Amino acid sequence: MSPHKPCIVLSAAFALSLATSTAPAQALPDDDLARRALTAAEIGQPLPPLRADHPLQGWIGHARLNRDIANLTPAQALDFIDRHRGQAAVVDTFRTAWLGELAKRKDWAGFRTAWVAGTGSAALACNELEARLRTGAADAKWTAEVQELWRGAGRSQPDACDPVFAALAERGGLGEAERWARIEAAIAEGQPAVVRAAARGLPDAQRRQAEAYAAYIAKADASATSWPKDARSRLAASHGLAALARTNPDSAESLLPQVAAALDFSDADRSRVLYQIALWTVASYHDGGARRLAAVPEAAWDDRLHEWRVREALARSDWRAALAGIERMGAEQRGQSRWTYFEARLRELAGDRAAARRLYAAAAREPDFHGFLAADRIDQPYALCPLEHGGSAADKAAVANDPAMQRAMALFRINRAGWATREWRDALSRFSDRQRQIAVEVAQDNGWFDRGVFGLVNAGGERKPEELRLYTLRFPLHHDALIRRESARNNLDPAWVAAEIRAESTFNPRARSPANARGLMQVLPDTGAGVARRLGIPWSGAESLYDPATNVRIGTAYLREMKDKYTLPYVAIAAYNAGPTPTARWQSQRPGMDADFWIETITYKETRDYVARVLAFSVIYDWRLGDAPVPVGDRMLGRTVAARKSFSCPAAASPPTAAGSGG
Repeated sequence: MSPHKPCIVLSAAFALSLATSTAPAQALPDDDLARRALTAAEIGQPLPPLRADHPLQGWIGHARLNRDIANLTPAQALDFIDRHRGQAAVVDTFRTAWLGELAKRKDWAGFRTAWVAGTGSAALACNELEARLRTGAADAKWTAEVQELWRGAGRSQPDACDPVFAALAERGGLGEAERWARIEAAIAEGQPAVVRAAARGLPDAQRRQAEAYAAYIAKADASATSWPKDARSRLAASHGLAALARTNPDSAESLLPQVAAALDFSDADRSRVLYQIALWTVASYHDGGARRLAAVPEAAWDDRLHEWRVREALARSDWRAALAGIERMGAEQRGQSRWTYFEARLRELAGDRAAARRLYAAAAREPDFHGFLAADRIDQPYALCPLEHGGSAADKAAVANDPAMQRAMALFRINRAGWATREWRDALSRFSDRQRQIAVEVAQDNGWFDRGVFGLVNAGGERKPEELRLYTLRFPLHHDALIRRESARNNLDPAWVAAEIRAESTFNPRARSPANARGLMQVLPDTGAGVARRLGIPWSGAESLYDPATNVRIGTAYLREMKDKYTLPYVAIAAYNAGPTPTARWQSQRPGMDADFWIETITYKETRDYVARVLAFSVIYDWRLGDAPVPVGDRMLGRTVAARKSFSCPAAASPPTAAGSGG
């Protein structure tokens, strides 16, 4: 629906029409050939016959050259770059590899010939500085660039930067001022190893003092009381105590008075430590949180501390203190749907129903978890204002036929997602807003569903706020028959299952997490094997979790086990994300707490946001599945047979927040 059209109540029929999705395109006849050709090129085998104008010929050429890059001549490399100048993603990928090889060969003249500013990693940027050094181009500009790199490097730099820094030191460009500048940056970043490395060129007495600073960052104690009473000592001591506060706020609080007195801490030094003492006390729900919060100077407060002040009070069921905490927030933070909702809840508990209703109505304008909860409280429809998207068949064909888009889709279909993303970015750098939206449709036609979440951005990496209302693009729906079947088998709400898939993998069956969770519902292999064994589900190993039918069957069965164990869906969602140990701790700490307060007081930000996101996504997927939504207040308690809600678009609707309906 266009933002300029009148607001209407969304009918079930309209929702169903939007929910109807086209199945992703099947692999094209030559996709298998392209896959085999790329593999053959990478292992040095003869290539299968692939048509000369296939969109992936450039990538196949890159794979062949990259395999034998150690023996490649500059003429061959530059010829490849010249022949593929219209394929920016291929050229940039190859150029990065070729520059790395030239640096390895120490062919600095060749490196400078092939170099293009902005290519590759920080290591290559240092290689370029070394290339200028070795070819006699280390002028005053070079010195200034390396000094700037050095001074700003509070964290460890790539090994490729070491020869450049060494040359700068030999030329007298790393004096005491430069070394202390980096040491101070490293202290602020909490990097003791960098402090020690930067101190090696200092006179002995200064070096020993810098090493004392490094040791203090790693483990603060009373030794700082004997340091020189100067700005550097105060910086190191305050950062060391702040680091200690993150793990042991009691010890940091005990040490602070004597260290502060010995070094004559400034207000900023003291605030740095008091802030961390208070934050990690309340974020761990330890005793003394209110007292320590009161000790933090007003100027040191930020949004993070304000929100934890409220959570700590909520965890103690101190409604008066929680409301006071919200009232102390800045206008922008206080106006977020989360805190508008909780202010309404707390005012309602205090008996001010009129003020609560006004606040609920304000929060209910947002299509997010707290907006939906607010709408439940005042029996209003859920705010949902879909934005129309797409173009004519000719427009879609033009986007689909863009050469970079063709390469991106072909690469994605053969599981080369990294290269596909590079081609995608190249294509979108030339597209208008409408073409970007059509590109997401094209990607989803090819089974690449996450483009509506991670790919709907312009050349600057930004997404227009109104595009958050492109719900059919941002909330893809595939395998809906499978989702319905397995949800029914396990007596689960299908919108909940779809929401879990959207939150876990964005409907990418090949998704794999750093923890080795796999597939649509991000099932760990050990978990999958255990569920399969308990329920007699056929199991053929971890790779089977990439099969959508296997993954969703096991994932929904595991979700059912979580629901059976924890009874309440919102607790089961938390356990699905965080695991049983922290979930048990949260249950024991706050037994009997209302669901909305319990969710908000979850210690882990990831899990706290995850639970809210999945519950909000469930509302969107009710819409995508063509159903009227289950009230969130009922859904999170497992009451899916409650009277259903309706959708409407509030007058003069503003774009939803990115946090609301899930980024």
